[in-house]
Amino acid sequence: MSTIYEVLHRPIVTEKSNYLVNRMHQYVFEVAKDANRTQVKDAIEILFHVTVLRVNIINAPAKRARKGRSRRMDISNAGYKKAVVTLNPEDRIPLFEGVE
Repeated sequence: MSTIYEVLHRPIVTEKSNYLVNRMHQYVFEVAKDANRTQVKDAIEILFHVTVLRVNIINAPAKRARKGRSRRMDISNAGYKKAVVTLNPEDRIPLFEGVE
């Protein structure tokens, strides 16, 4: 990875991640497959001007499903890597503020 802009792909906004934002000051992002904790921490701190206390990385596996009338067509979605970032309680990321 050459720049910090390639580390973060998108924020993940679900009911669970909304709960983590409001109660525990944790934000969830989809990150690059080869990103590590220090790269994610540096990217979050530089891009959003916040203090990161902790970074947890989770590899979400690919899932398979059957589709079609005869249920013979197998499809699969790609796995991805996500990071749960814990911030200082005084810091907030404005991307997640509209969902409450």
